[in-house]
Amino acid sequence: MEHDMILIADFGSQYTQLIARRIRECNVYCEIHPYNHLPSLGPHIKGLILSGSPASVNDAEAPQPSLDPLSLSIPVLGVCYGAQWLAKSSGGTVQPSKTREYGRAQLLPNGNKSPLLKGISNGSQVWMSHSDTVINLPEPYELIAGTDGVEVAAFQHRQRPVFAIQFHPEVTHSLEGRLILANFLFDICGCSPDWTPVSFVEQSVEEIRQKVGQDKVVLGLSGGVDSSVAAMLLHRAIGKQLYCIFVDNGLLRKNEFSQVLDSYQHMGLQVKGVDASRDFYQALKGLTDPEQKRKAIGRVFIDVFDREAHRIDQVKWLGQGTIYPDVIESVSVKGPSATIKSHHNVGGLPELMKLKVIEPLRSLFKDEVRSVGQSLGLDPAILGRHPFPGPGLAIRILGDITPEKVHLLQEVDDIYIGMLKSSGWYQQVWQAGAILLPVQSVGVMGDERTYERVVALRAVSSTDGMTADWVHLPYELLAEISNKIINQVKGVNRVVYDISSKPPATIEWE
Repeated sequence: MEHDMILIADFGSQYTQLIARRIRECNVYCEIHPYNHLPSLGPHIKGLILSGSPASVNDAEAPQPSLDPLSLSIPVLGVCYGAQWLAKSSGGTVQPSKTREYGRAQLLPNGNKSPLLKGISNGSQVWMSHSDTVINLPEPYELIAGTDGVEVAAFQHRQRPVFAIQFHPEVTHSLEGRLILANFLFDICGCSPDWTPVSFVEQSVEEIRQKVGQDKVVLGLSGGVDSSVAAMLLHRAIGKQLYCIFVDNGLLRKNEFSQVLDSYQHMGLQVKGVDASRDFYQALKGLTDPEQKRKAIGRVFIDVFDREAHRIDQVKWLGQGTIYPDVIESVSVKGPSATIKSHHNVGGLPELMKLKVIEPLRSLFKDEVRSVGQSLGLDPAILGRHPFPGPGLAIRILGDITPEKVHLLQEVDDIYIGMLKSSGWYQQVWQAGAILLPVQSVGVMGDERTYERVVALRAVSSTDGMTADWVHLPYELLAEISNKIINQVKGVNRVVYDISSKPPATIEWE
């Protein structure tokens, strides 16, 4: 069954993925594509959304979509830059605002009974983020709402289902933004709300069986949510045709290798554990640059995985836990997005092993992956795990990597995560971890002065990792964690807490 779909043309806005998430929350499937590489429109595509952008429509090289929205037979919604582009491309005037409008504003519908604003309160709070403003609407369009600061906050085409808004309905600060999106999805586009975890599992199992047939599939498990859910979905579809490999790179959390292996055995998966920590430590020896460390880890993983996979007779497919944000990042070179760091998924395996790739989760966001995992009956201990970086503790140790440093950080991390769990804070945090800093500080223990290591603790709240804020853990809990770390982990005499948000910082330090 092909689901109804909304197509999002990405002009590079930081909020584009958030638009997609809000649409998915309405149980409607959607996909993001670069504005200049849009797919052909099939009958299942019910509407098009033009995203925001850091660019100005008045720039000499302003982004232009690869199709004409006004020539389409489907409804169109322009958001921020998308709205300004619709106005300017039809002969309207867009100019820099006299006063830049960022933050909260009150939406004032003008009485026009627009289906987009059905049920929206007069003065409803919306979130603005733009430096250009539509000054004059071209003739095909009519005004449907303004704000105190902007005359043209929303408009629509007089004859066709083309709508435009200068604010962002996808952010939580737009209090009735979800209703606006629902009006577009259901009343205007006529979408069916059939994108659910259960329907996804049913459809995926059938597609996997048709694609794989009687072939064998090998998949690298990491202990994380994505690879675990991918494994369970493949297992549901093809059972014993799936072979899983779990590589211990020596950079996992304390006792994680044995604990995760035990969890997988209880899930009915065929899993082979491989201790390759010595190979990874050798490759990392002397490396301090974060990118070099990531590449070294990726290279060794490929070698180890390839060696182990070839011990399975006649494997034809490589399963991967790729999720939708990974897919979007991988095609960002076609669009305006910037790459922040090397991709965390290991590339090169399919070409090296000459395997066909199957990625059963490539259409899902992280929260959707968890929902699918829950419907599959995945072990809650794995399903509720915080995200953990593919390179493991190597990017939480600033500087070179040694077994001694890894052991020290494992002990610190074990105390920190354990106390978050025992205090009830673990489930309130999106991601937490300890970072070993490349500095030492003076301390006093008993009558002796010490000169030992500093560790930083990090805990953030987020929904998808795209943006994150630091968690305000209670001072009493932080004090207890700090005391326990310093008293029990030899070599640490100072603990600090990271209170930076993303952006401008990242969640991990490297």
